Amino acid sequence: MVKRSAKASKKSQPGRLRIVAGNWRSRLLDIADVPGLRPTSERVRETLFNWLTPRIGGARCLDLFAGTGALGLEALSRGASGVVFVESSARAAAALRKNVETLGATDALISEADAFDYLRRTTDGPFDIVFLDPPFAADSLDELCRLLAEGSLLAKGARVYVEEDRGSPSVTLPEGWRVLKTKTAGNVRYSLLEAAADD
Repeated sequence: MVKRSAKASKKSQPGRLRIVAGNWRSRLLDIADVPGLRPTSERVRETLFNWLTPRIGGARCLDLFAGTGALGLEALSRGASGVVFVESSARAAAALRKNVETLGATDALISEADAFDYLRRTTDGPFDIVFLDPPFAADSLDELCRLLAEGSLLAKGARVYVEEDRGSPSVTLPEGWRVLKTKTAGNVRYSLLEAAADD
């Protein structure tokens, strides 16, 4: 979740992340002092998890480019059965481990790794929900979606959340994928995708 700049208004205190809802509602957690590291805004998280309400309970989730862990921690707070957090920054991963420990989040697994390397080698799947929030400048969503689609990492009917720069072309979807929801907030375009049609 490292972005070029803040993309949407946030209610969380500077340097702090607030869980919006669920078991840890309103808990405040520290954010690592890493340049460009920003949590997905509370407004966007609230909308996203409203979209995911029918599916979040008991879901296995993957939070790629986890950064602050805002999306994965929100998922756990709302009843996800487990989340794998993937973050390449050692400092961000250390802060995330501390927050996981503070919350007593026993169903969290943190992998300090490059997201692309992780997708190419992992056997952690299948995942019901994947959060994709890479650095906007990296222009990597097309390749990330391709790796997810080809790697047998997704459960049937999995949901994939993507955040991208509002001004960039929309992500090119793998065959059989479709956009279920999309909105904008400030300079961010965020969408919920279905990775494969349900039977």
